[in-house]
Amino acid sequence: MAKKKTPACGNCEIDSTNNERKAVGVDPELKRASLARLKRIEGQIRGIHKMVEDERYCADVLNQISAVHEALRSVGREVLRNHLRNCINHAVQAGGEQAESAYDELIDLMYKNAR
Repeated sequence: MAKKKTPACGNCEIDSTNNERKAVGVDPELKRASLARLKRIEGQIRGIHKMVEDERYCADVLNQISAVHEALRSVGREVLRNHLRNCINHAVQAGGEQAESAYDELIDLMYKNAR
């Protein structure tokens, strides 16, 4: 099992019961909107599942898959924006090793999300 990295920002919390990282400073409106969007994406996934079961035309299935990818990217952009505003900004202001760690984390996130 992979060891979880300590949050780079120092503006996050570690849950002592399960050692999970918890975000601090999540915008309640962002959380509400993200959860609503993720519920719609769940519905889209169920729709794709049914399309495959019903042997729908491949191009139609691929178009729906593309729509789900874009919807997930949209949620990801908003979560990244929140991370930049809260965690990364906090780490950069703290400076030193905390800032360097945040820069490394940000580069990794950008690389992973640019694919």
